[in-house]
Amino acid sequence: MPVKVVDASALAALLFGEPEAEAVAGQLGDARLVAPVLLGFELANVCLIKARRRPEQRPALTAAFRLRDRLAVEQVAVDHDGTLELAATTGLTAYDASYLWLARQLGAELVTLDKQLAKADAASPLR
Repeated sequence: MPVKVVDASALAALLFGEPEAEAVAGQLGDARLVAPVLLGFELANVCLIKARRRPEQRPALTAAFRLRDRLAVEQVAVDHDGTLELAATTGLTAYDASYLWLARQLGAELVTLDKQLAKADAASPLR
């Protein structure tokens, strides 16, 4: 079974029924999904921002957020020093660099909807 590193933007599309959800699901297939341990915080923040923008949807958004464990994403620790160095060299945030660092460490495909992160991944010579 292939391993894929999946970021919060891709998982948020699935959880919150965004237009890109079908494409993300196709990319993930039957892979073993892995993400840095910050994933839960990022998904909670996405939910919070969406609920603030559309308060009437808060119950549905909260219910969708609570389904995150069903996605069976293994959350793993990353090397913060390596992540910081990668963020500095790529211009990514430390948060985004943690996904790229993990994908490099595992030799895994990175599934993201974040354009800057996808660009840094495409330019990554280490895979």
